[in-house]
Amino acid sequence: MSHLLLCTDLDRTLLPNGAEPESSQARKKFRQLAEHSQVTLVYVTGRHQQLVKQAIEKYQLPQPDFVIADVGSTIYEITNGNWHYLQTWEKVINNDWQGKNTCELQTLFIDIKNIKLQEASKQNTHKLSYYIPSNSDQQKIIANMKKILEQQSVAANLIYSFDQQANTGLLDVLPASAGKRQAIEFLMQQLGFDYSETIFAGDSGNDICVMSSPIQSILVANADKDVRAMATNQARLNHQLDTLYLAQGNFMQMNGNYSAGILEGVVHYIPQTEQWLRDKT
Repeated sequence: MSHLLLCTDLDRTLLPNGAEPESSQARKKFRQLAEHSQVTLVYVTGRHQQLVKQAIEKYQLPQPDFVIADVGSTIYEITNGNWHYLQTWEKVINNDWQGKNTCELQTLFIDIKNIKLQEASKQNTHKLSYYIPSNSDQQKIIANMKKILEQQSVAANLIYSFDQQANTGLLDVLPASAGKRQAIEFLMQQLGFDYSETIFAGDSGNDICVMSSPIQSILVANADKDVRAMATNQARLNHQLDTLYLAQGNFMQMNGNYSAGILEGVVHYIPQTEQWLRDKT
C-alpha cells in the first residue's frame, strides 16, 4: 500500500462526546497515524463548516486534508489552514433537484405532520433538514416525502438517523447524488485512491450507507447496538460483510471506543499501519 485515504465521522466516532469512556492514549495515537506521510485525512460529518472548526479546536484534532460536511452535501479542501469550497462537487449534485432550492422543497412538505425544520444554520443550498419526534412513524413520514418528491421529478436522497442524546430523529433531504458514500467516492476518484486504499469509520445511522458499501468501514465499539444490528444487516444484504469491521477493544490495551476503534479497524484492514503506531515520533 502506497497511501491511505482515512475518512472518519466526528461526533461519537472521533470525538469522545458520547456516554462511553475514551482510552487515554487513543487520540494521541490517532494523531500519529493521521500525520503519517502516507495518510490523507478526511473528516466526514453532518456538521457544517463552523461546527467542524469548533470541534477541531476543542478536541485538538489533527488538521484534515479534506472535510466532507453537511452529510455529504459540501466538500472543502484544507491547505495551510485555508478552507476551499469544492465547486466541482456542487456541479455534480446540482441538477438532481430540478433547479429547486431548499425553500421551494419546504413548501412541498407543508402538510406533513410530525416534522420540524432544524435551525437555519443546519440548512444549506443542497441540504434540507428536519427533526422527527422519537414517537413518530418515521418510515411512513419518509415514504410520504419520497412520494411527493417523485411526483415533482426531484431526485433526492433521504437520510434518517437518531440522535441518542437529544432523543430525536434527524432527517436530511439531499440531492440523490449527494451523501457520505457518494462524496467519499468522488474524492477517491479525484485523488486516485481505490477501495483497498480507503477506510471509513463511523457510529450512527447516517453512516450505514458507507458501511454497507465496498468501502472498507469500521463501526466503533461505542456505537448503539441498534446501529450495529442495522449496519450488519444492510452489509449482509449488499454482500459487503467483508468490508465491515466491528471494533471490539483490546487493541494496544485500548477499549475500542471512538479513536481507539478507528485505530483497531485500520490495522485490521492494513496490518502494516500497526508499525506506524508503534514507531516513536
